[in-house]
Amino acid sequence: MPPLQYSSLSISEHGVATLQVANGSALNILDSPTILELTQALRRLGRDQAVRMLVLRGTGEKTFIGGADIKELAALEPDTAVAFITRLHDLCEAVRDFPVPTLARLPGWCMGGGMELAAACDLRIGSTAAHFAMPEVRIGIPSVIHANLLPRLIGEGNTRWLLLSGSAIDAARALQWGFLNEMTPVDGLDAAIDHAAAEILQCGPAAVRAQKALLRGWEAPTIERGLKDSIAAFGSMYAQSEPAEYMQRFLDRKRAA
Repeated sequence: MPPLQYSSLSISEHGVATLQVANGSALNILDSPTILELTQALRRLGRDQAVRMLVLRGTGEKTFIGGADIKELAALEPDTAVAFITRLHDLCEAVRDFPVPTLARLPGWCMGGGMELAAACDLRIGSTAAHFAMPEVRIGIPSVIHANLLPRLIGEGNTRWLLLSGSAIDAARALQWGFLNEMTPVDGLDAAIDHAAAEILQCGPAAVRAQKALLRGWEAPTIERGLKDSIAAFGSMYAQSEPAEYMQRFLDRKRAA
């Protein structure tokens, strides 16, 4: 695999791959270079028959991924907005298409595109310090693409609350709603992930790959239609002034803080 600039990759002797966002941003923010590199790394890694499980994580314990780069979002226009959200869509699809089990390591904040990326994983383990939010409506855009997966994970009503209010929930609520498979103390997160990996590694590698392919095939066709429709909806938002106005408010508050 070519050298990575915005992420890092390690593979254990047992075939557990760990792909880490490592782009130097404090909240592991997803900008276009990071999105493209992660997508390419996932596609290449998915062809490695020695890989039996994938763990996605951020750098540090403050966040998994704090969402998309709002400075980049604020500069978009309708055509570039479609291009950007298509890149993020492709990253999440690379996770959904990954041929072996995928697990998101969620120590702290997980927001927007980060929550969508976690939703695209098969499993999610979070610490008691984790928080989750889909705050897009608060910056003048809707939640799109893989927010489409949330109703089947946490239910229709809970999804409507997250997406329409932009409010955050804590790890206990995320566990109760079914977004998290497991919640652990902060210092027990890696042990919980090691345990999950050990359980999967006991299974037949070919059987697990076959099961993953079946699970992907069992997903409702409405998900695919929703993904396509949401890309166009995202681009259309940039034909009006609301995204620029609300994102500027956010950036102004951040500078004043």
